[in-house]
Amino acid sequence: MSQQPVVGILHPGGMGAAVAACAADHASAVLWCADGRGPASARRAERYGLTAVPTLRELTGRADILISLCPPAAAEDVARSVAGHGFTGVYVEANAISPRRAERIAGLFPPPATVVDGGVIGAPPVGGSTPFLYLSGPRPRADEVARLFDGTAVQARVLGPRIGQASSLKLAYAGFQKVSRVLVGLSHALAREHGVDGELREVAEHRSDTYLADAEYVPSAAARAWRWGPEMDEIADTLEAAGLPPELLRAAATTLERWYDSKDDAGLTLAEALDRLAGRDGPGGAGPVPE
Repeated sequence: MSQQPVVGILHPGGMGAAVAACAADHASAVLWCADGRGPASARRAERYGLTAVPTLRELTGRADILISLCPPAAAEDVARSVAGHGFTGVYVEANAISPRRAERIAGLFPPPATVVDGGVIGAPPVGGSTPFLYLSGPRPRADEVARLFDGTAVQARVLGPRIGQASSLKLAYAGFQKVSRVLVGLSHALAREHGVDGELREVAEHRSDTYLADAEYVPSAAARAWRWGPEMDEIADTLEAAGLPPELLRAAATTLERWYDSKDDAGLTLAEALDRLAGRDGPGGAGPVPE
């Protein structure tokens, strides 16, 4: 691989575009495929200085390193499409998927292609955020991917040589971080149904060890439920494969389905999010949550 590789991103969502842009200082170009993507993706890619190519075939033909950051449910289909074009570089599988799925994806790419397992923990690298990109897989390829982010807001760490290590770390953290937000929503919805939501906030604000005091985060969780729900299923699969009980994560996935209609709704209020969690389509029966 050349010292300044060509990097490609599949696809330039909020996280993917920002992560790919951080690699620009150590890449000769950072590409994305415009085919099938909407105006929002095009605006995001332009904002981050990414270079559009018209087809996936051209992207796979030019890129030395391809980074896949997409909704978990699409991960294998995306990988299969890339492999179908005969990609021979380094494929970074950075989605929130189970270690078993990461291994299946690695099996789609015969040599000389190499798959590196990845997992991003943290917010997109904008506005001072510094997420971690954990990597695992064959060296020196995993080290080459990590070096793309030297000196950037993305803190890349290589965990070891085995596909699945990065994915399992991502899911172990996400299981806590995201299910805790689901529980916050349920707790506030339950308290509101009985007219004690103000009191619940007061209790939570006097404790430093609880997410309950951060109820204003609930609408943000609702807006991302369409991505988080499938991720909960990935974590449940991983728990089950390890002989651990998956039921809590399955229940979280089912709970998140009530928020699927809130997809990417930046204007969602706490009252609306709690209404949807309670099975009401709009603001209603219980009235607004006291400030």
